[in-house]
Amino acid sequence: MMNLYSGTTCPFSHRCRIVLYEKGMDFQVIDVDLFAKAEEIAIINPYGRVPVLVERDLILYEPNIINEYIDERFPHPQLMPADPIMRARARQLLITMEREVFAYIEPLEKNNKAAERSRQQIRDRLTEMAPVFVKQKHMLGEDFSMLDVAIAPLLWRLDHYGIELSRVAAPLMKYGERIFSRQGFIDALTPSEKAMRK
Repeated sequence: MMNLYSGTTCPFSHRCRIVLYEKGMDFQVIDVDLFAKAEEIAIINPYGRVPVLVERDLILYEPNIINEYIDERFPHPQLMPADPIMRARARQLLITMEREVFAYIEPLEKNNKAAERSRQQIRDRLTEMAPVFVKQKHMLGEDFSMLDVAIAPLLWRLDHYGIELSRVAAPLMKYGERIFSRQGFIDALTPSEKAMRK
């Protein structure tokens, strides 16, 4: 059985939980207190972070790698495009989002100038993305994919992070609501995450 060591408020752990629930497979989530991590985390992940996936002798500790492994191991429903060109584009977009959006999440936990710069960076990048959702249902078109999984936890936490988007971003917010209504997303929420939105 797969065990996912997961932070109850960690957006990166949330991604992995979404994939597991979307797949509807047999797994166990082991909640980790982000402020008092068990020694076990430092043993299984040299960076001492979550999420960490453990399956028999396999230990994975980067959310994108964890999610691609799950997607390849349990291919239905498929979350990465089957076509190699589209899959490469999806990976490229994911790396771009990691560098230009998700890299700014961690500073939001501290309330200082770096946090405000991070809010602005995320606000700007999300606003730039919004027009995409006027023409298409999801990040890669009509089908829900790993890119939607990646951005969903951030969109869920916008209020929690104090990020307000302008009216220009309305298509992005409608897209977020569509994702939030998916059963896999709902099932993946922890009680702490449910409390992040009013």
